[in-house]
Amino acid sequence: MELRQLQYFVAVVEEANFTRAAARLHLAQPGVSAQIRRLERELGHRLLDRSGRTVTPTEVGRAVLAHARAALAAAEGARRTADEFTGLLRGHVSLGLVSGAATGEFDVVSVLADFHDAHPRVEISLTEDTSDRMLAALRRGELDFALLGLTSREPPPDVALDVVVDEPLVAAVAP
Repeated sequence: MELRQLQYFVAVVEEANFTRAAARLHLAQPGVSAQIRRLERELGHRLLDRSGRTVTPTEVGRAVLAHARAALAAAEGARRTADEFTGLLRGHVSLGLVSGAATGEFDVVSVLADFHDAHPRVEISLTEDTSDRMLAALRRGELDFALLGLTSREPPPDVALDVVVDEPLVAAVAP
């Protein structure tokens, strides 16, 4: 049994006519008829009553119709779900921020707002913590990204990094 056979069957039932169903599907009527006959042979029952002016489903055809529609809807749902993953349209991103990272030279709020506008189905979670704890969380896979402060000029092992802000840290003391 193929999805296209179910699609043809549903179209014929909805149009109550092979010719109109074929036109709706942009196919030749003999091809639609042949696929319906194959489906009927495979199921071992006539699905359509062709004896009147209009085509109507048989008792078995009415019972099969609901399953055919459900199968087509499920296939379309699977297609839509797969399409949503193209271009990161849905998912989850976890971001860690060191205290004070959301202010100053790097506008985290605007970056996150732009990302959300471009990918509205991607859930964003924020964590604020110390640089050392966020580095450990990155290594454990608990965070996807972190904005943190480094105390060494050497990059930490096992993580990739890009410097987004380079500001010296100074100590201010009374005379």
